[in-house]
Amino acid sequence: MTLKVSSAQFQHRANDKAYNLSRIADFTEAALEKGSQLVVFPEMCITGYWHVPKLDEAGLRALAEPLDGPSITAVGALARQRGIAIGAGFLELADDGALYNAYAVCLPDGAVHCHRKLHAFEHRLISSGDRYTVFDTPWGIRAGILICWDNNLVENARATALMGAELLIAPHQTGGCNSVSPLGMKHIPLETWARRHDDPAAIAAEIRGPNGRQWLMRWLPARAHDNGLFIVFSNGIGQDEDEVRTGNAMILDPYGRIIVETAAAADALVSADLDLALLDKCTGQRWLRGRRPELYGILTAPRPDNLKPLEARFSQAPTRAG
Repeated sequence: MTLKVSSAQFQHRANDKAYNLSRIADFTEAALEKGSQLVVFPEMCITGYWHVPKLDEAGLRALAEPLDGPSITAVGALARQRGIAIGAGFLELADDGALYNAYAVCLPDGAVHCHRKLHAFEHRLISSGDRYTVFDTPWGIRAGILICWDNNLVENARATALMGAELLIAPHQTGGCNSVSPLGMKHIPLETWARRHDDPAAIAAEIRGPNGRQWLMRWLPARAHDNGLFIVFSNGIGQDEDEVRTGNAMILDPYGRIIVETAAAADALVSADLDLALLDKCTGQRWLRGRRPELYGILTAPRPDNLKPLEARFSQAPTRAG
């Protein structure tokens, strides 16, 4: 059995939900033309992303919507009308007034599955989610959602797989981030993006280099391989405030092999047929059966130096003594 999926990358406009939803509609039609049953869009692509840290509480609340608000209602209606599953990110206003970096997957039958980012660092007023999101699909496999930094902490992908996920939806806004790690990602000059048509080689080097694809290749294939998951990786592209997203939309198989990817310095869509037969006896699924949970208590024990996600993301404090 095969499942056709698509991953989109596009440059959103901050606070411009109408424009961003129009891009989602456009790429959904393109995915349908490819025969896809699922199309995945980036993290917070409906609302915009990196302007959010600059907003005050009133600005955040003006931007946020409940899950049944107009934006996800529009995405859900499109999914039902066109017969395709659609995943898109937004800023959620919960019933209790809390704010979340959230991601909704709208299925053609009207079901909506929403994940709240587990390690939210975008704003002190944005809360982190407290549960994993794994659900049944019409395609005979279970899917999970992890948003951006959720994927970097290895426990999250493993927990998602242990809950039965064999397809991981992984929306991001990454590339060109100013990591505090000495050999982590660094800023891409805004001029490089602005001059992408005059000097395409320069932006191509950034998209493929250590601030883009090379960084992803250090860890993303391992999440697929070690946990026996297909991964649909979606990302923003282009300038987002003072950072430049690198796109790199790609789809990986459960052996960590890239089935399809793009290095386009532009809005783009990639699509692939997932051969679900690859899941049976793949390395990661075999390894899951060899686990020794009685040894893993340390994984749930807090460390004395544990930090909240926002602090951990930006802290300059040494991680080791001496």
